[in-house]
Amino acid sequence: MKLHKTLTVIATSLFFNTIYAASDDASACNKAYEQMNFPTALSLASKAIDANKNDKDALLCQGRVYSAQGKLDDALKSFQLAEKQATDGFDKMIVALVTGHAYKDAGLHEQAIASYEQSLQQAKTIKSKAFERVAYQSEGNVYLNAGKYQQALDAYMAGNALAANDNERGESFESIALAHHRLNQHDAALEYQIKAFMMHEKSGTLDQYAHASIELGRYYAAAKNYERAERTLNKIIKFAKEQGGAYYEAYGYCILAQVKAATGDSSTAKTLIDQAKVIAKNSHDQALADEIEKETKGLI
Repeated sequence: MKLHKTLTVIATSLFFNTIYAASDDASACNKAYEQMNFPTALSLASKAIDANKNDKDALLCQGRVYSAQGKLDDALKSFQLAEKQATDGFDKMIVALVTGHAYKDAGLHEQAIASYEQSLQQAKTIKSKAFERVAYQSEGNVYLNAGKYQQALDAYMAGNALAANDNERGESFESIALAHHRLNQHDAALEYQIKAFMMHEKSGTLDQYAHASIELGRYYAAAKNYERAERTLNKIIKFAKEQGGAYYEAYGYCILAQVKAATGDSSTAKTLIDQAKVIAKNSHDQALADEIEKETKGLI
């Protein structure tokens, strides 16, 4: 399960919305993009570019929208035009970063890593530890998607050393835990997920806290500590119900069903899966329904 936005993406978004966009239309384009109002975002970008064909900020926003729409070639053209207007290392770092995001979204792992490496080197040149961390985290995400879990772990560890606050540490710890989990290093996964849980409990959003709790339950189960897994998952399911968090309630049921199946209680596992599916249906959330199917396929 993934949060809808990682802190890395949020950090990039905040940067575009509060610092980077110079023209009013480019700024409005970025805000429309964050709201996933892509037609409006493209219209605003075009308006800005019509007024000034060298509006770097509008070109970047246009490229980000094209990437979100799956139009990689169009996105790259916009980024290439923006790169021609990049006047310093900071601008070049941002262009390389969003280019990496576009390649990542298109599933082109090698190209994504190459772009993130460019962004990383520019971040080091201008001594921006914040964007060094973003580049390392982004590289780790690509390596994880590519099944290169040790490389992902190495990148996440490098980024973690640059974390500047509890939110960033929480994200890094959670990523490190996931990489260890994929490497079947369950004790290490638990160690870092507990750290992530503590950071998110103290400083994170409700989404981050809920996600960290469910993953903690998953890793306890992987380590065959079923009692702790069940206790952790029941706690977050109760919390999600109280907070109206149907998504996390349903997902909690999925992982708890895995625990029950692992301990031989197939009847309860089936009941939990059915409860999760009802929540997804009532919420009209097809993405959740798909995740439930993926998590519980062949379970009972």
